Amino acid sequence: MCGIVGLYLKDSSLRGRLGSLFGPMLAEMTDRGPDSAGFAVYRGAAEGQHQEAKASLYDPDDAYDWASLADAMGHDLGITIDWDRVSTHAILRGPAGAGAMREWLVKNRPEARVMSTGSSLEIYKETGLPRDVMSRFGVPQMTGSHMIGHTRMATESAVTTEGAHPFNTGDDLCLVHNGSLSNHESLKRMLRREGLVFQTENDSEVAAGYLAWRLSQGASLEEALEAGLKDFDGFYTFTVGTKNGFAVLRDPIACKPAVMAETDQWVAMASEFRSLARLPGVEDATVWEPKPATIYSWGQA
Repeated sequence: MCGIVGLYLKDSSLRGRLGSLFGPMLAEMTDRGPDSAGFAVYRGAAEGQHQEAKASLYDPDDAYDWASLADAMGHDLGITIDWDRVSTHAILRGPAGAGAMREWLVKNRPEARVMSTGSSLEIYKETGLPRDVMSRFGVPQMTGSHMIGHTRMATESAVTTEGAHPFNTGDDLCLVHNGSLSNHESLKRMLRREGLVFQTENDSEVAAGYLAWRLSQGASLEEALEAGLKDFDGFYTFTVGTKNGFAVLRDPIACKPAVMAETDQWVAMASEFRSLARLPGVEDATVWEPKPATIYSWGQA
């Protein structure tokens, strides 16, 4: 079943409240996905600081030596890598290309799963109830411009941290998905021939990889989603995050629920309206159900 939510703040004065606004949205989707939860937060460097590339990593071992990993990467890439542990995750930062960081990690530290790479994106996910997962990673204190999230009811694969959403396969792009793709294995074979590396058996990771591949070919996100309407076989509601915004797309049948709301300060989406009901000014928002096979986007997604 699963639940998905997204919140994009058009009013920059609200960015200090991003996590506190987003948290109740994701918590409301608990009964749609109590097995695991995850979220992507987009936030830039602090004022006056240079925006560096960063990677979100996961390893279940509390004693994992992130310092050694950071030193080894820095040595090989000829840069200094800073890092912070956040529960079972770590955030690495450095003056390198995000693609170079991902390539090094996949080649040299395959046991440390790459949750995301980019310049503003961070992904956190874990098994357990959404409230517990958000508490573990300190969601209420998070700041930034937008977040997307997912609660998972695992009906087709094991309950694991790696199998939770969101999925990231290209710099600063991530995807959450409610539904199922029937042709993801054939798409995965094609994408592997194009050089993409997958870490799970989840069809949503394939969808994220497809969009990243289309973008690498020069397509805009809207063009990539338009192509996906022809190439994806199945039913789905996608919410896609990018560095500058987010987009929503439902398949041509639109059998998975979705609702959207917009004010002058924010735009939000969720699987059910109750996730939007606590947002400030929602009583005056424009509320609608997104149409089938129609792309909705905000920012410079």
